[in-house]
Parts: sequence; C-alpha cells; structure tokens
Amino acid sequence: MRAFPASPSPEGFQRDSDLSHGPELCLSQPCSGHLPGGAGPRGCPKAGARCEEASRPKGGTMDKFRMIFQFLQSNQESFMNGICGIMALASAQMYSAFDFSCPCLPGYNAAYSAGILLAPPLVLFLLGLVVNNNVSMLAEEWKRPPGRRTKDPAVLRYMFCSMAQRALIAPIVWVAVTLLDGKCFLCAFCTAVPVTVLGNGSLAPGLSAPELARLLARVPCPDVYDGDWLLARDVAVRYLRCISQALGWSFVLLTTLLAFVVRSVRPCFTQAAFLQSKYWAHYINIERKLFDETCTEHAKAFAKVCIQQFFEAMNHDLELGHTHGAAATAPDGSAAPAITDGAEEEREKLRGITDQGTMNRLLASWHKCKPPLRLGQEEPMLGNGWAGGGPQAPRKEVATYFSRV
Repeated sequence: MRAFPASPSPEGFQRDSDLSHGPELCLSQPCSGHLPGGAGPRGCPKAGARCEEASRPKGGTMDKFRMIFQFLQSNQESFMNGICGIMALASAQMYSAFDFSCPCLPGYNAAYSAGILLAPPLVLFLLGLVVNNNVSMLAEEWKRPPGRRTKDPAVLRYMFCSMAQRALIAPIVWVAVTLLDGKCFLCAFCTAVPVTVLGNGSLAPGLSAPELARLLARVPCPDVYDGDWLLARDVAVRYLRCISQALGWSFVLLTTLLAFVVRSVRPCFTQAAFLQSKYWAHYINIERKLFDETCTEHAKAFAKVCIQQFFEAMNHDLELGHTHGAAATAPDGSAAPAITDGAEEEREKLRGITDQGTMNRLLASWHKCKPPLRLGQEEPMLGNGWAGGGPQAPRKEVATYFSRV
C-alpha cells in the first residue's frame, strides 16, 4: 500500500505560516503572547524588545520641571532675555489696559502727559535691573577694596551695559507704543495747535491768550470741547496724532539702529578689549557662584557635625547616672566610640574652619582682599585680611587620637 505523508499539525502549520511572513508578523503580535523571559512569540526578539520598551515607566511631571530648571540655570543669558521679552509684552498690555484721562486744563495737560510718558518706563527699567541677578555682583565688585586684585573699569562697564541693554527693552516698548497711540502727545501739545493755519484764523485775534489756551486744552475731551466755531476738533486730533506717530516710528528706527551698532559693529573695532571684558565678567560671575556653593556645602557640613555632637553630648549626659556601676565592672579593653566614615567625610568638608570666629574672618577676608588672578604662585599669601595685614602668627597644631583597641 502507498504510504501517504502525514498531514501537518495545526501547530506546525501556524509555525510555518509565522516564519513565512517574516519579522513583520512578530511585531504585530500583542504583548500578551510573549513568552517568559522577554522573548517574543515563537522566539521573535524584536517583539520582546518592543514589549519591554512599552512597559518601561516614563518620567513624571517633576522630572520635566527639573530638566527645565536645570536648562534655565545653565542658560542664564537666554533666561534673562526671555524675562525681558515678557516684560516688554507686559508693558504693551499694561498700556492697552490703562485708562488715559487727560485733565483738559492748560496747566496740567503737559505735566500729566510727561508723567505718563516717563514714569512707567523708569519703573520698568528699575524692575529690569531688579530681576537681573548680576546687579548685586556689579555693586559688590564696584565697592570692594582693591586688596590683592585690581579692579578693571572696562569689566564694570561691560557688566553694566549688558544689564542696561536688557532692562531698556520694556521702557523702549512703552515709549514707542505711547507715541504710536498718540493720546499722550495730543494731551501734551493740544495748546500748540496753529489755529491760524488749521482753523478760522480771523476769529483768533479776538481771544486773549488765556482764553485761547483754555479753549484748546479741551481738544482731547470731546464731551467738554465747545470750540468748533474756531477749530474743528477732528482736524486738531488728526494733526497731532500724525506728528506723534511720526515721532514714534522715528524713535523705533533710531533705537533699532543704535542696538545694531552696539551689538554688531562695536565688537568689530574693539574685538580684543571686548573679549577681555567679556571673559573677566564671566569669570566674576562663575567665581561668585562657586564661592556660594562652597559656603553652602561648608554650612551643611558644619550644621551636621554640630548637631551630631549635640546629640552625642546629650546622650552621654543622660547615661552618666546609669552607667557608673557598669563602667566600674567593665573590662579594660572596652572600645571607645570610633569615628565613622560619614563623620570623617563631613569633617573633611569643613576644611579646617570649625568655629564661628574663623568663618567670619574668612568671609571678611574674601570681601576685603580677594586672591590675585595668578595661579601657581610660590610666595605665601600674607596680609590677606586675617590679622590686620601683617605676617601671620605661627599656629598651634592640635592632634587628636582615637583609640580603636
């Protein structure tokens, strides 16, 4: 009899079908069909990797905020530019929300308009300096004693110009928006409209100067203006707004050209001095940050050691009344408490500054006499503010030994 080949089993048919379709079929399988150990269906490695990647936990919102905060710390200049841009947009929004009410009186129109045009820009400029972290650094560098490090006026000018350029953005926007709007200019110069040119010049000589000024001062207020027989209000408003907008666009053009010259053209003529001032300004900023970080690390270590000593002393005082008998019967080879690695590490962070008076002298010395900008010097740094500028007295060295027997 002829022997017929055995029919393939459903499992074998499925296995052959999976293999014939290639790796694409493996990737389309759900994760529930994966075999233990991370392998995909029928030993497909790609599907297992895909499943592990899908099941991997993702970072939360706090991680994103931490990344943003670290980015802002590492890009302080970009952060300050963003703050200045936000303040500029805020100044424009503040002007649009501001209710401009001209007093329409000859003696108050100019004063009110000057206050609206100059007072808010001054406030915005001061706010721009306040939000800049380099203001205190500039003041400290300007007022510190020379000591062993000379002060370079070029570096101070570079630092001030860098801060002033960012702080001036919001005031410039306020002045430009105010001039382009025209209300402030209309209120300030409404009494200077040439009536003989724009209005009925034959009636103007019949009015005295105070009466004419009182009449023209009401031009910004349509509810109280009653001089259409002498000068049409729309004519005066359009005339003054045209001049105000022309001044506004001229102001924008001049400030843009000035910013272009300062930012682009000036470094080309004084490149060496510009690079030197920029380098040492960055050095002062980085030096201050590192000094603050070192002081913070020292303060943490100092507080930790101080608290540990307090708790150990309190524990020792509490046990004094209970351990007299046990101490008398204790063997001679009882071990004294040893210093742990953590405590030794915290003491190393103190860098030998272990009392308040020494730390205060160190901080005063850093302010009065910073180290010179010269590395690898061989002579010792004497007279740096520790003891009135004279040679340092020999210090007494105290060694403490701890028994580990």
